[in-house]
Amino acid sequence: MGRGMAKAELVRRARYFLRDGVFIEMLIWRVPSAVRGSRHSFKYSLALIVEGQCVLRYDNEAGKGDHRHFDAEETPYVFTSMDALIADFRADVKGWLDDNPEGEDREP
Repeated sequence: MGRGMAKAELVRRARYFLRDGVFIEMLIWRVPSAVRGSRHSFKYSLALIVEGQCVLRYDNEAGKGDHRHFDAEETPYVFTSMDALIADFRADVKGWLDDNPEGEDREP
């Protein structure tokens, strides 16, 4: 980037193990201008990884805007706030854990 240009600021980078082979990964940046397709100042990827496969992801890659991947299905997501995004993601993670009870849960 050129001198004087604002850079993305990492807000959160975290990995939480929920079970053996199951974890969530959260990457959130504050960006100087909205990612193409989004109307807020965040770039994010929140993912649930199971045995090396991403089974759930909320993200906002440029051009697609805010959306959610669940297994092979991609659906739009209405972003209202970062707190709501994280709460919605955690609710979907809990739903997945409830639907896939094998393994011992750890507190996220």
